[in-house]
Amino acid sequence: MSGRAKVAIGGVLLGLILLHWIPLWLFFLIIVGIPVAGYLALDSSQRRRLRRVSRRQIGR
Repeated sequence: MSGRAKVAIGGVLLGLILLHWIPLWLFFLIIVGIPVAGYLALDSSQRRRLRRVSRRQIGR
């Protein structure tokens, strides 16, 4: 099994454990909040590049 697969499985297991310990609304806030915080941490040129790549992949 690759290293990435092990990390993915660990993330899923951690998510399931956290789902039982914290309220559902807080769980979804974390799931949405981490990617949004990562996007907001990018500077404007990196955001433009990310949008351009995303659009290009949609129009394959």
